[in-house]
Amino acid sequence: MGFIPPFDPIEQGQVMANHLHAVLFDLDGTLLDTAPDMAKAANRVLADYNLPPLTAAHIQANTSYGAKGLLTAGFGTHPLPSDMTMLRQRFLDYYEENICEHTVLYPGIAALLDHLDATQIPWGIMTNKPGFLTDMLLPYFPHLMRAHAIVCGDTLTLAKPHPEPLWYSCECMGVNAAQCAYIGDIEKDMIAASAANMAGYVAGWGYIGEADRPDKWDAHAILRHPSELIRHLSPLA
Repeated sequence: MGFIPPFDPIEQGQVMANHLHAVLFDLDGTLLDTAPDMAKAANRVLADYNLPPLTAAHIQANTSYGAKGLLTAGFGTHPLPSDMTMLRQRFLDYYEENICEHTVLYPGIAALLDHLDATQIPWGIMTNKPGFLTDMLLPYFPHLMRAHAIVCGDTLTLAKPHPEPLWYSCECMGVNAAQCAYIGDIEKDMIAASAANMAGYVAGWGYIGEADRPDKWDAHAILRHPSELIRHLSPLA
């Protein structure tokens, strides 16, 4: 895992964003640990090309980047096929076959979502995962089906790091972007949050690779456990 500073960013002069009244979450690496099933699909593709399976480090660093990230890491120095669309489709076909064989909620997520619901803090999901895969996966997790908004990578013509999907998610929830937090595990999530004028929080339990430096990302704070988000929020009066 990349470097996560051994201090509380709030105590280092960052403003505690207690004006936040809503939350948006990334999906892979933030709400769900999808790495085992995504890696299995990628490894089946690699086996088709007589390539070795992904290492644990490759899986940790690339799952949040989807099929392209995993397969690019898996091919390594070997040339990628010229038809990347075909390669991606093969990955998707394999992934659909075992989309929720080993995928689980991260520890603490269910309790956090229960707290948000109990305190009437609206929350939603904004992921770059394709809509058809998101629609297949979420019903396995009743907690996630309670989201006030679910926006996917192909819901609009633009995806993260463009801020438009975050703004649209806030619109669906009926909240102001400036009063909403966005939780994600890669730098692109923090770039999108900043562009949308939202408070970005790093999911420190997610897919942060050895080379990543989340302490250098434009984030309000790095969360080490989902429960740490609670003190940054306040319900609307």
